[in-house]
Amino acid sequence: MVEVDLAEIWTYLAETPLIWLTATLLAYVAGDSLAQASGRKPAVNPVLIAVILLALVLWLTATPYAVYFEGAKFVHFLLGPATVALAVPMYAYLPQVRRAALPIVAALIAGSATAVATAVGIAWAFGLRGEILASIAPKGVTAPVALGISEALGGSPTLTAVLVILTGIIGAIVVTPLLNALGVKDWRARGLSVGVAAHGIGTARAFQVHPRAGAFAGIGMGLNAILTAFLAPWILGLFTG
Repeated sequence: MVEVDLAEIWTYLAETPLIWLTATLLAYVAGDSLAQASGRKPAVNPVLIAVILLALVLWLTATPYAVYFEGAKFVHFLLGPATVALAVPMYAYLPQVRRAALPIVAALIAGSATAVATAVGIAWAFGLRGEILASIAPKGVTAPVALGISEALGGSPTLTAVLVILTGIIGAIVVTPLLNALGVKDWRARGLSVGVAAHGIGTARAFQVHPRAGAFAGIGMGLNAILTAFLAPWILGLFTG
């Protein structure tokens, strides 16, 4: 009878990139299933659930993040095309965007500047300096752009990635109850605000709530990424210069 060594089998599987891609997809499917079962309640966020599940698997199997990322990097690569694909629903609402161009620009400038200034300002007030401040500055921008901004400012892309994910998850969880409490009913305003504040994860939540909110969230996310690339160095310089 052949004895099966589970440890050896796991070691073999763990070195196969496909297993971590599969684990990532399964974790998200599990998270999305739970979110759907809850009636899409904001607190039951599929991304948050997937992150927790994957973290537990990596911890229990003592798998380094670098090994995991080697297998799951295809998902990371898809962030770029997924972001570009948001142009399709945005185009459908182009006439509404044109009519509301001035309020959109005003909200965008206020939201983008506030996001960077408050994050850097609070961190600076607590004594954080240098690389950490540079890593915090682009935390409200979608991941592919945030990592580039962070690296250009001398920050840590790894730390920035963590902050971006946390920002998106928190934003997606609090946006619906917060805007309901504030009495904001215009789907354009709701979508734009979450897109500026919580980038891709918040935009995904907006699409779950209403297609118009999702489209305007995509607009907010995309324009905020461009504007932050200009504002972040300047605002960071006010605290470090």
